Amino acid sequence: MPRATFQLSWERFPRTSDVPAIPADGAPEAIDTQDKGTPDKWVPRDPRMLSDLYSQGFFTSTNLFFVRNHGAVPQVDIEKAKNWQVEINGLCNNPVSFSVDDLRRTFEVVTIPITLVCAGNRRKEQNVVQKSLGFSWGAAGISTALFTGVRLADVLNFVHPQKGRRMDLPNGHYGTSQLASWARDRKRGMLLAWAMNGKALEPDHGFPLRLVVPGQIGGRSVKWLTKIELSSIESQHHLHFHDNKVLPMPVGPDQARAETQWWYDPRYIIRDLNVNSAIATPDHDQVLAATSDSEEATFVLQGYAYAGGGRRVCRVEITLDEGSSWSLAEIKYPEDLFREVTHDDPVYGRIDLTEEDTCFCWCFWSYAVKVADLSKASSIAVRAMDESLALQPRDMYWNATGMMNNWWFRVFEHPTMAGAQPGGWMQRLKDLGIDPTKPIFGAASTSDAGNVAPVESANDIALSELAEHAGPENPWFVVRGEVYDATEYLSEHPGGPQSITLVAGDDATDDFMAIHSADARRKLAEYHIGTLEASGDAPEKEKDVVEDSAIFLHRKKWKKSALVSVKDVSKDSKVFRFALDNVEQALGLPTGQHVYVRLRRKTEKGGEKVPEGELVQRAYTPLSRETDKGFIDMLVKIYYPSNVFPTGGKMTLGFSELQISDEVEFKGPIGHFTWLGDGKATIHGKVHTVRQVGLVCAGSGITPILQVLRGVFEDESDTSTEVWVIDVNRFADDILCKDELDVWAKKHPSRLHLRYSLTGKPVPEGWSHSVGRMDGDMMKAYLPRPSDEGIVCICGPPQMEQSGKDALMLLGWQPSTQIVIF
Repeated sequence: MPRATFQLSWERFPRTSDVPAIPADGAPEAIDTQDKGTPDKWVPRDPRMLSDLYSQGFFTSTNLFFVRNHGAVPQVDIEKAKNWQVEINGLCNNPVSFSVDDLRRTFEVVTIPITLVCAGNRRKEQNVVQKSLGFSWGAAGISTALFTGVRLADVLNFVHPQKGRRMDLPNGHYGTSQLASWARDRKRGMLLAWAMNGKALEPDHGFPLRLVVPGQIGGRSVKWLTKIELSSIESQHHLHFHDNKVLPMPVGPDQARAETQWWYDPRYIIRDLNVNSAIATPDHDQVLAATSDSEEATFVLQGYAYAGGGRRVCRVEITLDEGSSWSLAEIKYPEDLFREVTHDDPVYGRIDLTEEDTCFCWCFWSYAVKVADLSKASSIAVRAMDESLALQPRDMYWNATGMMNNWWFRVFEHPTMAGAQPGGWMQRLKDLGIDPTKPIFGAASTSDAGNVAPVESANDIALSELAEHAGPENPWFVVRGEVYDATEYLSEHPGGPQSITLVAGDDATDDFMAIHSADARRKLAEYHIGTLEASGDAPEKEKDVVEDSAIFLHRKKWKKSALVSVKDVSKDSKVFRFALDNVEQALGLPTGQHVYVRLRRKTEKGGEKVPEGELVQRAYTPLSRETDKGFIDMLVKIYYPSNVFPTGGKMTLGFSELQISDEVEFKGPIGHFTWLGDGKATIHGKVHTVRQVGLVCAGSGITPILQVLRGVFEDESDTSTEVWVIDVNRFADDILCKDELDVWAKKHPSRLHLRYSLTGKPVPEGWSHSVGRMDGDMMKAYLPRPSDEGIVCICGPPQMEQSGKDALMLLGWQPSTQIVIF
């Protein structure tokens, strides 16, 4: 779209100085796939992250400057830009409206180097610990530019504000507030800006006019500015209250959503940035070879640091031994080069920081370390301190919004990958059952990964008393000799109450340790009631079940089964067939239920791989039919190690290691949903009449969906139940069980409504189904409308399941009785 151009010539600036140069813009041409079909489908955006951002140096090119918008980007053409007005009114003696040209003619034009930082910078590290209310920023939510405009303080003095008032900026798509005393202080550097790095603002950055607030979080720098209101109260805009807060650590996301008073407490608002730093070199997947010639060789660690409120970063420190000792890094302040020159320009206006003592920009640190020392180090960590002596903390301050994360930046690989990409040391530790907020990068210790929270108890519990609580109403269980009462937690357990009742009255140590995170192990202490008396340190371990029965599965006992065949069904998915006890034996799994599968990972021993590694356990839905006998088929998508998923999938790689005749163990059934047939289903133990069934899945999440589909259409007594299916995959070749789905759709065209969607590019020629990720619009179009006899079942990655549930609730589906998450 053509825009008004306020082209600034950097060549006008005196090149005799050593001030940093502005990098050339590499204007992106592609539209991000996530923007297609949205109001921002016309805005090109650059997908690159921290390494490219850092390598550009002090200034950030416009295309790499981070973007955070609330709502769609306004489409402003040349005529609109010329007529754009910012209205200043409210409690002032001289209300007025200015165009950009009016501002330029009326006030002194200045150009100032300013770093802007999103309050969510480094949020993904918090999201790994526990999902916050915000999306996953990496460490690249920071950028620096030369902003040209007029000082907000000059504009406010022109309108003569009445004393004791706040600033309300503005009440449109986004609104927030500034304290009047801050806004009128020229030292705070707030600008009404129309240019950035010598060019008119890009649409994503607020064209044609924006507020720029140095030293504060990016959320205070309002784009597409149209109104400044002087008011006796702070902004009443929804996003002023419900964004940019650091709520107390005990307040979790669900509580924050439910209890609105937290958002209206002024104590939790964020204004100034806190001190922060990050490591840019070494980068992800950068490998440094340590050889015998490396004894005296050095490697330069590099990164950035910043502080808020105009404060200077006064030190950056590096540790190679997890904080036992620290070394000072060298810091360079490119911003200071601007304090040595002055320049007046008809376009830039005045560039003069010679009398300014505030620091509004990031700085760069470096530290040369011997390669020999690096090779011995378990990790690298950096921390910074500003001139108020505020120091980055060792421990994370987790909060419901995930904002202002500034604990030490630790590397043996980067803590997270940006956005939804997997990888990083935090997820690696979490997958191992280690608390990522308390990392130790030394030699691996099985005891570290296998600890539960310590408990104190003077109450001895006899085996006979434990046996009295083996039922589902009041279940007790044992972990490492300690007894726990889970009755109060049954309804809250993420895996459903059956996951607990399956081990009632038993020693659950292996089951618990194989499947639960460090957070769950800490939480376990809340339900501790005593210690199993010494006459039996634990209930007798379950012996292998070898009795010949009509049903293979047992709810309380693990059953071994040997692998008899493996069939490839896609580039990364296989069907594993395991033999039951005899060829006439039924599995015993009701439709809609799942099984627990556990196996032991293989390790190298004597040149061979033997099953002596970590015990891993997950819930799966078999592919085989309820009526099949003598075998169980498991459809498994193998998550192999890759650049974005360095460790691969712990459980699925265990499957890929299996050889014919290797054994795994099964237990079940488990689950809170069962399709009974003839339009009846149980959800959390209650029978419902169901005549409209929505089924949503992605990838190998097809298995429980397919079981319900079969349950409906293989039931000859049911001739009226309708089914809607949305199956989302990356590419057409990734659609699992497509032949069977298409057969059912062809056989029941009036009762089965099948919709595929592909998220990858290119889409096959002639593709007649959907393109893109599952969202509320897709669900509204291709699922049944909410009704008393309707349900929707979802199976896929956790993020998809949660977003799907949220979208369904907005469409009117009841979460407890009509939405089933497999």
